Amino acid sequence: MTKPESTEGPPPSQLIDERIAGLGDWRGATLARMRKLIKEADPGVVEEWKWMGTPVWEHDGILCTGETYKSVVKLTFAKGASLDDPAGLFNSSLDGKVRRAIDIHEGETVDAGAFKALIQAAIALNSAAKARPKRAR
Repeated sequence: MTKPESTEGPPPSQLIDERIAGLGDWRGATLARMRKLIKEADPGVVEEWKWMGTPVWEHDGILCTGETYKSVVKLTFAKGASLDDPAGLFNSSLDGKVRRAIDIHEGETVDAGAFKALIQAAIALNSAAKARPKRAR
């Protein structure tokens, strides 16, 4: 699943590389690890750069975003409230009706297998929604 790169500015993958390198601390290493897990879960994932500098991973729609703050790396799943999370990875935005997030603090790690399963569940949800015929109004 590839998407043509925009001819305006650097490609999103390069901008994400630059963000990771620019952080230069545990947040960059954490974002790089999570990005690697996303790509392992979906080798055809599309990387985007949206909303004034947010890494976004897509497959038939947004899977998750990767935001970095002073004390946390936040992975927000666009349709997280609709996903089963048997490992209990979601620990933020739990009251939202649509999104759910995983906040990772310095020194914390996320279970790789459980995270990849969550990515694959998000792909399945997006793909199912895309495959459904539109209702006539």
